[in-house]
Amino acid sequence: MHIPNGTTAELELVTFQDALAAANTPSEEYDIGKWIYAPNFYSEYRYILGTRGSNPLICIGINPSTAKPDDLDNTLKSVERIALGNGFDSFIMFNVYAQRATKPDDMERQCNLALHHENMEAFRYVLSISEKPVVWAAWGAIIEKRGYLSECVRDMVAVGQDFGASWQCAGAISKKGHPHHPLYLRKDEKLKPFDVEGYLNMLGEK
Repeated sequence: MHIPNGTTAELELVTFQDALAAANTPSEEYDIGKWIYAPNFYSEYRYILGTRGSNPLICIGINPSTAKPDDLDNTLKSVERIALGNGFDSFIMFNVYAQRATKPDDMERQCNLALHHENMEAFRYVLSISEKPVVWAAWGAIIEKRGYLSECVRDMVAVGQDFGASWQCAGAISKKGHPHHPLYLRKDEKLKPFDVEGYLNMLGEK
């Protein structure tokens, strides 16, 4: 379990660029030739966690939980299976908001704009790895937990346009239009196009 110790505004944030530099520095904790993990230590927030490759599937959840290199939770194990099953050589777990909280109800009530800014820097980086980045929307209904989350996704869509990102989903869309969470998907589940802009417009109408 990870229950936030307080709001992220109380923290001195590691910038994504500094976190990336550290993630590329050899570590006694894990193999940096296999894993990319920023920040490269367990903290109250996480920008990215994934495996290294030239064609990663970028999976988007709502917020990080307890996973770390060599200790993936069931969600991340499913993400890796779906990535490999769809022809990708690696995966990157990214999140709409970077604060760690095992229970989304424990997420902070207000968006920390500084944390969001650094998270968008991280998103630009993961998009830059592939010539044709594929982004898997996989956040489920949890996006309804905080009003700022859909605005964060809007920013992600705008950034993705600069890189020609293709938005995909896997599994059944919910009755409310939310993309399926990675858990409980068949290991041979195939990705399919996801109209993320139409989805955001639908959320704005509610």
